[in-house]
Amino acid sequence: MRLTHDIARRLDDAVDQQRETLEALALKIHAHPELRFEEHRAAAWIAETLEARGHTVERPLGGLSTALRAQAGTTGPRVAILAEYDALPEIGHACGHNLIAAGAVGAFLAIAPFAQQLGGRVDLVGTPAEEGGGGKIILVREGVFEGVDAAMMFHPFDRDLVSHPALASVWITMKFHGRPAHAAAAPWDGQSALTACLQTFSLIDSQRVHFRDGVRVHGFVTNGGQAVNIIPEDAACEFSVRARNGRELERVKAIVERCARGAAMACGVEVELTVRQGYRNMVNNMALARAIGRHLTDLGRGAVEHDERVGAGSTDMGDVSHAVPAIHPWLAICGEGETLCHQHEFARAAASPVGLDTMLKAARAMARTAAEFLVDGELREAVRSEFEASRHAE
Repeated sequence: MRLTHDIARRLDDAVDQQRETLEALALKIHAHPELRFEEHRAAAWIAETLEARGHTVERPLGGLSTALRAQAGTTGPRVAILAEYDALPEIGHACGHNLIAAGAVGAFLAIAPFAQQLGGRVDLVGTPAEEGGGGKIILVREGVFEGVDAAMMFHPFDRDLVSHPALASVWITMKFHGRPAHAAAAPWDGQSALTACLQTFSLIDSQRVHFRDGVRVHGFVTNGGQAVNIIPEDAACEFSVRARNGRELERVKAIVERCARGAAMACGVEVELTVRQGYRNMVNNMALARAIGRHLTDLGRGAVEHDERVGAGSTDMGDVSHAVPAIHPWLAICGEGETLCHQHEFARAAASPVGLDTMLKAARAMARTAAEFLVDGELREAVRSEFEASRHAE
């Protein structure tokens, strides 16, 4: 059965009653940005907010000192609402994770008193280090999502989307080792590591014609040599490789590695490759995404399912979506095209009245969707069936 109007209204009212607390939490996290795995103040503030309202907080969680969990309900289907709260170097909360955290807390506080009545369980899971640390991957590995039937969160953006792709990703570090020589007196005695490094960029660019749609390969030089009058003995670069799924990621990764080895061979130097696993692609559970879309519409947000004009990044929520049915809707905190994630103006939007209003709308929508998941057996079956079908398709 669908969620009743009475329960929806009571959940909305519960979020509204916490408005001042949630806005203060969002602004406090925004004003004190912390990098991945260092979110000690943010985790403590979230825990204090929950404990002040009678909830027990498990912290640390999954071996991570800045991860946490609170739970409500004892039996029945189980849904997890996820919070992120890490920031970016230099530009702080330019991804709006302060709003993600406060929105998740708001949704949990709204539904927690009703969990038993709704016949299910609700978890709030605080997940650190989304920005390059993969905190959710560690929590999946440590069993935090075992027994969870669905997971959800929201992400700030410049438009409302109930589903959007996120790319599978990997990082590759390339260290080139050559032979130094005086760059003017005897350049013929050297073997330039920098030349091989730069040729790697050129070779990768030559291969872009063979990449499928959605592939993103971008890199930067981390060591360009030691002095202008020395043939560089050492040089290094790092590349991020992304694709729409794991199979294409592996294919493109092999091409990138081949380019590095080819450049090294051509320049007579050695290359050392180090691969750091990134994130899996996001599998949006459309049955659950359409459910939150209905609630967003009721709340005055006309979220659409897709927007092909928008590019995609990567998130460790993708790894969660391969473990349990999951959604990751995007909600506007600014005008369309005004600014995007990882920009200074987006960081300002994450502390704006529009951003705070979106956070509250997201809290209401997630609370409603979690409640509907608990009471609606047909929705749970649709979510489960779609998830199983997606796993067989991998």
